[in-house]
Amino acid sequence: MPRRSRGREVALQLLFQRDHNANVPREAIETFARDRLRDADLVAFCLSLFDGVVARLEEIDRRLSEAAENWRLPRMATVDRNVLRLGAYEIIYNCDTPRSVALNEAIELARRYGAAESPAFVNGILDKFQPGDAAGSAVSDPAALDP
Repeated sequence: MPRRSRGREVALQLLFQRDHNANVPREAIETFARDRLRDADLVAFCLSLFDGVVARLEEIDRRLSEAAENWRLPRMATVDRNVLRLGAYEIIYNCDTPRSVALNEAIELARRYGAAESPAFVNGILDKFQPGDAAGSAVSDPAALDP
């Protein structure tokens, strides 16, 4: 598994844990990442993803709710919900990661940790997001930008 993929995997595990227990001390979060990654740069990458999702959780969840037609976020499987959060964060806010890479990484996490239909579900929702469209809606409409 490529290094950054492993960092994403641990970030997903941390987000999953946070979904079930938001009161885990920061020290335990950092220890979890350090113990699994054992590389300072990779730990920093992992924690930046985790912290980025947590800092923008309300906005990300709102955007995912808009994009996930006929699905409410609380009704989604915990793995799928957090893969979507991680993928949406990387696509919208992390300009260092190309959109195609973020999308493929999210699909692979869904394949590895989710149910059989999770990869298609994640792809269908995240495909609606574009880099840097944090202020807009989840579904980009180029015609709406033309005055």
